[in-house]
Amino acid sequence: MNVGIVGYGVYIPRYRIKVEEIAKIWGEDPERIKRGLMVEEKSVPAPDEDTATIAVEAARNAVKRAGIDPQEIGAIYVGSESHPYAVKPTATIVAEAIEATPRLTAADFEFACKAGTAGIQTCIGAVEAGMMKYGMAIGADTAQGAPGDPLEYTAAAGGGAFIVGKNNGESLAMVEGTYSYTTDTPDFWRREMRPYPKHGGRFTGKPAYFKHVISAAHGLLRQLKFTPQDFTYAVFHQPNGKFPLQAAAELGFSKEQVLPGLLTPKIGNTYSGASLIGLASVLDQARPGDRVLVVSFGSGAGSDAFSMVVKDAIEEKRDRAPKVVDYVNTKAYVDYSTYAKYRKLLVR
Repeated sequence: MNVGIVGYGVYIPRYRIKVEEIAKIWGEDPERIKRGLMVEEKSVPAPDEDTATIAVEAARNAVKRAGIDPQEIGAIYVGSESHPYAVKPTATIVAEAIEATPRLTAADFEFACKAGTAGIQTCIGAVEAGMMKYGMAIGADTAQGAPGDPLEYTAAAGGGAFIVGKNNGESLAMVEGTYSYTTDTPDFWRREMRPYPKHGGRFTGKPAYFKHVISAAHGLLRQLKFTPQDFTYAVFHQPNGKFPLQAAAELGFSKEQVLPGLLTPKIGNTYSGASLIGLASVLDQARPGDRVLVVSFGSGAGSDAFSMVVKDAIEEKRDRAPKVVDYVNTKAYVDYSTYAKYRKLLVR
C-alpha cells in the first residue's frame, strides 16, 4: 500500500462522572463495578456538545497537525451511532466548519463502534485509487446508556479524526495493510425512535467482541506474516478496561503493548471514537519505526484491523495540536443530577 496517516486529532469533553456517583444512585457496590469493568470514571458531554461538535473539534485538530489546506480534502466521513440528526448528515457540518467545502464528497457512516475505522478504509481505497489527495475519517459519539443499565457506567463521549493521504514525506504513519471480519451477530442494537440500545449481556463477549476482534487480528497477522512480537503497540476496541487486555492476551500481546492506548478506565467507552482515540494516544508517544496494530469492533458485528508503521514526520507534527493526555487531564466532575440534566434523562 502507498497510503499513510497525514494528520490526526481528538476531542474529549471536560466533564466527568465517577463510577461511585452512578453506583450510589442504584444501590450498587462501586468497587465491584470498577473491578468488573475496569472503569473509574467517564466523560460527559456538556449540554451544548453533541457528535457534530465533537467531530468538528477533532477534525480541526487533525488539520492543524497535518498542516494541510482543508480545500485539498476530497472526502469527509463521520462514523457514529449518535448522529444528532436522523436525516441530515453530520459530515457536511464538519466540512463547512473546517472550510473544506464545496469540492468534496461527504457522508455519515454507521456500524456501531467501528464506523470510524470503516471510514478510514474508505479513505484508504479512494486515496490509493487516485480519486483524491486526502480523505478524512472521523469516529465520534455521545454514547447512550439507559439509566440503571450496566452501560451507564461506561457510555461516554469523545471522538478522533484521521486524515489519509499518500505515503510520502508528510505521512506520520504508513498503513501496511487492513483486514476485516464481519458476521450477522445481533449482540447490541437500538431500534428506530428508541432512546437507548439493548444488548445481549454476556452474549456481547465471546460470540461478538472476542470472536470478531481476534479473527480480524489473526487475519491481518497471517496476511502480513507478522507475529505479536513485530509490534510495539496494540490498540483494541475498548468497551471496558478488561476486554482489550483479555483479547491481547489471547492473541499473544503483552499488557505493556496495550496500556499506552487503553483510555476507557479514565474516560469510558467513546464508542466510534474508542479505537481512534486509543490510536491517537499511541501516536502521541510513538517513535519512528514503531509498528502499531489497531483492531476496532462494532456490534452487529464486525472488526477492522490495521497495521501501521510510524514515520519520521511524527516528530515534527506531534505537538501541533492538543494530545490525548491534554484532554484526559482537563476535567471537572459532575454529580448524578447534573449528569442527568446534561444527558436529558429527565423530561419535563
